[in-house]
Amino acid sequence: MRAFLVEKYGGAAGVRAADVPDPRVGAEDVLVEIQAAGVNPLDLRIRNGDFKAFLPYRLPLVLGNDLAGTVVRVGPSVTRFAVGDEVYARPGKDRIGTFAELLAVHQDDLAPKPATLTMTEAASLPLVALTAWQALVERAGVRPGQKVLVHAGAGGLGSIAVQLAKALGAHVATTVSTAKTGLARDLGADVVVDHRTQDFEEVLDGYDVVLDSLGGENLAKSLRVLRPGGIAVSVAGPPDPAFARELGLNPVLRLVMTALSFTTRRNAERRGVRYSFLFMKADGDQLRRLTPLIDAGRIRPVVDRVFPFDEALRAMEYVEQGRTKAGKVVLTMPPR
Repeated sequence: MRAFLVEKYGGAAGVRAADVPDPRVGAEDVLVEIQAAGVNPLDLRIRNGDFKAFLPYRLPLVLGNDLAGTVVRVGPSVTRFAVGDEVYARPGKDRIGTFAELLAVHQDDLAPKPATLTMTEAASLPLVALTAWQALVERAGVRPGQKVLVHAGAGGLGSIAVQLAKALGAHVATTVSTAKTGLARDLGADVVVDHRTQDFEEVLDGYDVVLDSLGGENLAKSLRVLRPGGIAVSVAGPPDPAFARELGLNPVLRLVMTALSFTTRRNAERRGVRYSFLFMKADGDQLRRLTPLIDAGRIRPVVDRVFPFDEALRAMEYVEQGRTKAGKVVLTMPPR
């Protein structure tokens, strides 16, 4: 099958298209013929080797963390899926590789594709929808009437998180650039802060939850808009000790992550708020819980641009250069 491989870490020069063996299908695996694959900033960070200390992938590695496609084979112990089913998934972190024609996915990581979506639309959702769910539902426990700030509300993650927070009954604020204020309101944001002309720290206060996807000074300021007892969940801030324990990292890496997040955690403690780093996990059951919201139109995908599979390198360059106007970039695969 055709796939895009990382042969060496460090940038676009280390990625190439290649013919590779078809995946092996385990007892609980579902072999999916991929029809569309989302392109995420995470793919670029994996390509660059940013996570090699705690995600020690063996090179060459097939990139890609989102898929939508059709089941073409199932392992002997699979009970949830049958050949011909249309599915979508974020495969487990140890089994990524959606920039390919086929992928074997554990049945627990897979879900039926929402009936109202095309394959392209469905492929844009799994990683960002699961991230939003795990941040807002699992970590923050968002309840009706709470105030939630979602940064970068027109981006791939932000556009879904704004809609999910509204579906959970929250009062939602978001930060966007001037050109994207209309989209943010269309997605349901109650308060839209134009980060080009406004400082969100000066206009927002007393928030229960912040979802941060930018890190750095943006995260530091986010702690200051939380009410006492509030929580900032970040996918871009420093990894914390809880994340190190979750991954079962060795004592040295645990100490490193404790040190990296020390300042952020100390600042949060001084303000009486909490900080949590999130590295999302594959979860087919959570996708199933999201699907009714999608099919009811309460969460809709935002697709910025579609590239053919052969132009995966150009699609990654497009994302890396920050040319995405809103939502996600998606690759579409030609029929086999």
